[in-house]
Amino acid sequence: MTTPAALPAPPAAIAARGLSRAFGTLVAVDAVDLTVGAGAILGLLGPDGAGKSTVLRMLATVLRPTGGDADVLGASVLTGQDHIRPRLGYMPQHFCLYPDLTVDENVEFFATVRGIDRPERRRRRDDLLGRMGMAGVGRRRAGRLSGGMKQKLMLAVTLLTQPALLLLDEPTTGVDPVSRREFWSILRDLHDGGTTIVVATPYMDEAERCTDLAFLDAGRITRTGTPAEITAAVPGVLVEIAADSARDVVADARGRPHVVSAHVLGDLARVVWDGDPTPAVVATELGVPTGSVRAATMDMETAFTVLAERGDR
Repeated sequence: MTTPAALPAPPAAIAARGLSRAFGTLVAVDAVDLTVGAGAILGLLGPDGAGKSTVLRMLATVLRPTGGDADVLGASVLTGQDHIRPRLGYMPQHFCLYPDLTVDENVEFFATVRGIDRPERRRRRDDLLGRMGMAGVGRRRAGRLSGGMKQKLMLAVTLLTQPALLLLDEPTTGVDPVSRREFWSILRDLHDGGTTIVVATPYMDEAERCTDLAFLDAGRITRTGTPAEITAAVPGVLVEIAADSARDVVADARGRPHVVSAHVLGDLARVVWDGDPTPAVVATELGVPTGSVRAATMDMETAFTVLAERGDR
């Protein structure tokens, strides 16, 4: 029996090679190599000033690299802008629509600018605003919307051209938790429909929703992998200790054998432990009651903190 040949992997949506950008003597992005598979949700993580926005602006062809290149949707950001732009949606970090126009007027204006004919404009407007939960606010001025609704309106405008690739620069920063969940529900639907998404985010719970992650620090990619691979890179296991004074437990734990990292979360001391994780053993070594110790699942926030402390984000 002949074994069927494996299907070829789809081409990468993004393939950056040595991508760099300097502003005078300041190197904001330094020789970034990054591959994003078609259909992925890549979370771009890093501290303020790491270069996340600059990377996204270069991939969106609104900022020219000073070194290297990147193929986006099969074309170079240096020479193929006319091929890339019609198929790409880029949403910057700050609200950039017209605050004095209504929701409907903003959508209508940008659809017209992008060459969408009138019947199709109306169909896409109604569809997108309905998906965003904004069907009843079309006559409200954009400047009077809540932060979460402003971001959803910007996403609706970004999706007017039905892009194959979305680049989102911290789209939920400063947005309330309910709106963040709604926004990510929309992104998951887009992902399920085959859209490739790159999203810069400061939130570790959002990072856990991505299929792939890239950590950027001082303009360089320092680590890539799936969320599971990133958490697996942390040495040890996570244990939580309930205590009247979690800060005292953490202060006492730091520097002890087997303690990789220790931090406070509410009324819990969270300790990354690389020894025998049996609660009785942990309790004895840390001098806390056995009943106060419980195992916990390693999360992205703890992993990011530990890897940052170790200098290998």
